[in-house]
Amino acid sequence: MASIAQRNAAQRNGPQRNGARSRYYIPVFGRLYDGLGDVAWLLLRLVVGFSLVPHGMQKLFGAFNGPGMARVAANFAQQGFNPPTLFAWAVALTELVGGTLLAIGLFTRPAALAITIFLGTAVTVHYGRGFFWTAGGFEFPLMWAVAALFFLIRGGGPLSIDRALSREF
Repeated sequence: MASIAQRNAAQRNGPQRNGARSRYYIPVFGRLYDGLGDVAWLLLRLVVGFSLVPHGMQKLFGAFNGPGMARVAANFAQQGFNPPTLFAWAVALTELVGGTLLAIGLFTRPAALAITIFLGTAVTVHYGRGFFWTAGGFEFPLMWAVAALFFLIRGGGPLSIDRALSREF
């Protein structure tokens, strides 16, 4: 934890990177950035995690006009995933359980690892359709994979259950 003097210096001078200080164009914003940094981390974690949960519910329970597990497994079989039922369950649980864990910041890195792998695979599945998501491309899963990768690298952040328990992977 940074001392008050270190935080005040960071506010005046900007963030430190590789031993060199970056300076803000408008130094007074340093306090705003510092004050909202923890909230931004929390907000991103909540949005990334809880955005996955309804997708898992669609697969597992048929919620929100979802396909249910039988259709998901059939779709995976059509795409060449073998055994398709195992992949369907792995994806659905990653979305539901992994998304929930990521959102609340508990076991953040293992959850983010599973999500990153799942979405990285989704990128490869959609790659042949081009970049744009509106044409079924890989844009959307790529964005979410990179967001999950952030939490794999950085952890749950200051406002996470992992931090409150003083435990992280």
